[in-house]
Amino acid sequence: MAKSEERIDKWLWAMRIFKTRTVATDSCKKGRVSVGPTADSSVVVKPSRLIKVDDIVHVRKPPVTYSFRVKALTENRLGARLVPDYMENITPQAQYDLLDVVKISGFIDRRKGLGRPTKREGRDLARFAETVNDGWDFDDSMLDDDDSDNRYNFDLDEEDFS
Repeated sequence: MAKSEERIDKWLWAMRIFKTRTVATDSCKKGRVSVGPTADSSVVVKPSRLIKVDDIVHVRKPPVTYSFRVKALTENRLGARLVPDYMENITPQAQYDLLDVVKISGFIDRRKGLGRPTKREGRDLARFAETVNDGWDFDDSMLDDDDSDNRYNFDLDEEDFS
C-alpha cells in the first residue's frame, strides 16, 4: 500500500540525501531544509513535517542549495539505483557552477576549523607561491658578501643615541 504522506526527515534519509536520519533531523532543526516552489519562497520545515508527491524540497548544504521534486514516497532506505524512481533532482546549473568555483579556490579560501591542508592542497599552494615569487628572497638580500658572518651590520655612533 502506497503512502500519501511521509515525514521529511525519513524521506531525506531514505533518498540518500543525508547519511543518517539523525543528520537529516538536525538539518531540519537548523533551518537548512525547506519546502516550496522556489528556494526563495519556500518555508523552513521541522523534521516531523509531512510531505506529499510533487512537493519540492530544498536542502541547503553550503555553499549549494539542492532542489528535489518528490515523485514517490517511501520510509525505507533505498539502493542508489532506485532513488531516481522516487525523486527528481531539479537543482539549477548555477548552483553546481558555484560548487565548482568553491572547489577550485578551496586551498586559498580555507575556513577556520577545517584542519591542516591535505598533501594535494599543499602542493597546489607551493606551485602558486613559486609563480608569485619573482626570485627575490628577503633573507638573502640582508647578507653582504664581505660580512657573511655578521647578519646585521649597523654603523651606529654615540651621536645617534643622544
